[in-house]
Order: sequence, then C-alpha cells, then structure tokens
Amino acid sequence: MARKITIEPVTRIEGHGKVTIRLDDSGRVVQSRFHIVEFRGFERFVQGRPYWEMPVLVERLCGICPVSHHLAAAKAADVIVGVGPDGLTPTAEKMRRLMHYGQMFQSHALHFFHLASPDLLFGADADPAIRNVIGVALKHKDLAVQGVLMRKFGQEIILATAGKKIHGTGAIPGGINKNLSLEERDSFLKAPDPMNVDKMIGWAQGAVDFFKDFHQKNKDLIDGFAAFPSNHLSLVRKDGGLDFYHGVLRAVDADGKKILNDVDYRNYLDYVGEEVKSWSYMKFPYLRSLGKTDGWYRVGPLARLNTSDFIPTPLAQKEFEVYKAYTKGKPNNMTLHSHWARLIELLHSGEVIKELLLDPDLQGEALLKKGRKAHEGVGLVEAPRGTLFHHYRINGDDQVTMANLIVSTTNNNEPMNRAVHWVAKNILEKKPEITEGMLNRVEIAIRAYDPCLSCATHALGKMPLEVELYDSRGRLLDCKKK
Repeated sequence: MARKITIEPVTRIEGHGKVTIRLDDSGRVVQSRFHIVEFRGFERFVQGRPYWEMPVLVERLCGICPVSHHLAAAKAADVIVGVGPDGLTPTAEKMRRLMHYGQMFQSHALHFFHLASPDLLFGADADPAIRNVIGVALKHKDLAVQGVLMRKFGQEIILATAGKKIHGTGAIPGGINKNLSLEERDSFLKAPDPMNVDKMIGWAQGAVDFFKDFHQKNKDLIDGFAAFPSNHLSLVRKDGGLDFYHGVLRAVDADGKKILNDVDYRNYLDYVGEEVKSWSYMKFPYLRSLGKTDGWYRVGPLARLNTSDFIPTPLAQKEFEVYKAYTKGKPNNMTLHSHWARLIELLHSGEVIKELLLDPDLQGEALLKKGRKAHEGVGLVEAPRGTLFHHYRINGDDQVTMANLIVSTTNNNEPMNRAVHWVAKNILEKKPEITEGMLNRVEIAIRAYDPCLSCATHALGKMPLEVELYDSRGRLLDCKKK
C-alpha cells in the first residue's frame, strides 16, 4: 500500500517549509519534494512605489539577511541614477562593503553555532530536547557564547554602517548616507576582549579548526551524506578572487568546467531562466545553455569556493588551499562540506572587516554620486546563502513597473529537493521506519543550505511538526505530531 510522509515545518531554518515523501507498495521511495506552500508577493506589491524606496522596502523580506537585500536593491538603484556598478566613491563602496561583510560574519556565525552545530555535536539520533541551541549552551558553553558574541559583533558593524541592526538605511541610490567616525572605528579595533576584531578573527579560525577536527573523525558521515554532482554559480572578482559584494558571474559544472565564463551580471536574463512548478510557490532557476533538466545549480558557500580561484585574505586563503586539496582541486559536491566552506568564509569576513576598518577612506566626506538617469537597473551581491539578484524597471514618474528578485534560497531550490530525495532513498528505504532521527536527517540535508524561506516565500506563524501516512486512495493511515 502506498504511503505519504509529511514533515511540516522543517525546523532550525529561517522560515517554514514542508517535505513530503511518497513510498510505493514495496516501501521504495517514488517521490520526494520540498514544498513552499505560502506566497510572499514582494515582486508585485513594490510596483508603483518610487525606485528610491527599494533599498529600504525590499529588505523587509527578511530579518535575518536584510543587508543583502538592502545592498542588492541599492546597487540596482545606482544604475538607475546613472552611477553604475563601478561608479561609487571610495568611501561609499567601502562603507557598503563593511556593512556587507558584517552581515556575512553575523549570519554565518548564527547558522553554524545555533542552527547547524546541534546536529554535529549531538548527532541526528539525539533527543530533540537536547539537539538545539539550548543543548549547545548547556553542554558546550564556550561554543554557544562565541556564537552569540560573534553574531553581536557583526550586528554592531551593521549598526555603525546602516544606522540600524535590522532594516537599516545606510545605502542610498548612488552611495551611502554616512561615513565611519574614528570613534566608531576604534570601538571595533580597540575594544576590550572579546568584542574586538582580532578576537573575532581568532574565534573564526578556531571554528574552522573545530570543523576540520570533527570532519577528520567523522569522514564517512560528512563526505557521504547527501552528496551528488551539480553545477555551481556565484559572483567572482574579475581576477577570479572570492568577492561577496561585486564581480562577474561564473558557473562551473561538477568537474570544474566553466559554463559561464565571467559574464556581466546585468545580462543575467540571457543566462538564467526560471521554471515554475505547480506544487511550490518557489521557482526553479536554471542555466539556459543547459536547459531545465540539466541546468540547475547550487549557490552559497560551497558554490563560491568551487567557482573562486583564490581568497584574497591570508588566513582564509591558507584554509582554502587545505579545503581544495581535499578534492584534489576539483569542485566539492559534498553537501555537508557547505559548513566547512561557510566557516572559511566566516574567517575571510573577519579579515576583510579588519582591513576595511584600517582604511582611511571610511572617514571620507564624498558619499554620493549621480549621473545620467536610466530606467532599468540590475544589482547582484553574494548573500550569506548565495547569489542574490535584484532587477527593477521604472517609468517616467520614477515608479517601479517591474521587479524580479531571484533570492539565494530560490537558486538552491532544486539542490534542496535533490538532497531530500537522497536522504529518502538512502535512509528510509534501508530502514522503512519513521523515526525522529530519520526525520531530522531530512532536515539536516536542507539545513546545510542555510535556507531563508522568509526571503523566497511568505511565512506565517509557527506550525506543529506533523507526519502523515496515506494509502494509495488518499486515506489517512497514521498521524504523528511533534
């Protein structure tokens, strides 16, 4: 008798989702889906608003990564006011970069220490009452404290550059609305331990070392879990270096062959398409050159370290070399290695923050530039979860007439579905029993992508976790609630 398993909501991610797994009469998995069943609608209701509102309006998509939306929208608005992607003043660009790397630092710390580490520290089969951030605080106090303080540090960077820790106003079309005072700078450079940038860099290095040690002891788990070949896409600097704020689009396949060879992201519609499926409100992006079936790709830390040639800070570059050596220079297609890549990026973000804090351009007075107005603009950044596209068109009254947002989690939609299917095929078929550990393994596969469903969809309230079994006629056979 056919069965249907429903996991709703998926926990320890930003937002809510549902997973369904269908088994045939013999217990084989015939279908696995990661459903987004609510609608967000930002692309529609921003229409009619003046374009200069976009940086502060669209960041309301999310309270976890608002800086990413703030800056992607601001970069699109830069084009509209005639500045272009490379035309900001040095002070404006570096202030935005500081804001963005502060965002990367706090978000990566939040994900690893609070959302991902419980699975590593306690295991997928541990009691869910312990397998959470409270359990980490009770059993691994030092790690929990570091996670909290690292996120606080990143949030303070955002406050100093954007005016608010959440939903700031720092970036405006054509520039920024403030510089960084010497007092603000010194509050990060010279603060007593642990709230200074050197301590944060040290803790980030320690987090990388922690994961490498865990990986060394648990290679079978980390390497084999939900691993599958894929394409990878991200921005890279024009010289091939890792860059979260600006660059060109590059995509590679599972063997490292370039699919997109450093193209201008303003022409993204020539290279990226979006497929709609009836069972999810989240779209399925793909590379047009490969088509809908083969053109899906991953974004985020794993993808960025696969597309980049090097990392332009010394400590992170050293770790990048170790990371790349593990796969003999080939792209890394092991899903749980996303955590390793994320921690290397955490270290890199700390190093970049220090470099920027020491740059006197941050005290410059030239904050804004304008040029010849355009009626369309595209802005891209690398958000913590991956490549983020913002695209706007305006009319003669400066009102937005078209908005297209491809958020990081949307880009990872197909890989997350494939990760769920891998778990279903490799765990559930071997032991066709609905256990807490089995359900959590499905969630571990999704959590590796650090999805922010709030950005991609609408999330309302908190739902109970519910698992339902149906026969082939749709009759409810069993139901378990969590």
